[in-house]
Amino acid sequence: MLVKMSVSGLTIDPYTNSPIMILKEEHGERSLPIWIGLLEATAIASELESVKFARPMTHDLIRNMLETFAIHVEKVEVSDLKDNTFFAIIHLLDRDQQLIQMDARPSDAIALALRAKAPIFVQDHVFEKSAKIDTSGQEAVKEEGAKKWTEVLEGLSPEDFGKYKM
Repeated sequence: MLVKMSVSGLTIDPYTNSPIMILKEEHGERSLPIWIGLLEATAIASELESVKFARPMTHDLIRNMLETFAIHVEKVEVSDLKDNTFFAIIHLLDRDQQLIQMDARPSDAIALALRAKAPIFVQDHVFEKSAKIDTSGQEAVKEEGAKKWTEVLEGLSPEDFGKYKM
């Protein structure tokens, strides 16, 4: 069964300094933390905070390409959790209303869903599997995390992006 979710915030894992995206059940109490990369966290945070860049970022480019070819993001789904790795599927409808499903990392799928205003879902069994992950000592405080990301994003200038090596 699919459970409708929304991104309730981002925070930082105090032990690993990795970003965590928090999904919250829209009509319930469950939440799902997903550890993601810094670039994906920036893409999600910039959309959540309505930060606009002078040039399209990667997820904006993908959304623009899909729109150009009349492909609609119907929904994204966090579909599984295996070996502490989350999996997602992007559900697309082409111009002939044919369903296309694409494998994706949850962070990329959700960054695209936010831009396309598409709903986000999690398979029910993912909650069960995630409950078995040992997160003792790890804490996710969405408001503080969101404020931290807002401060980071607001402090960035275009020149800052050239400073970080990949």
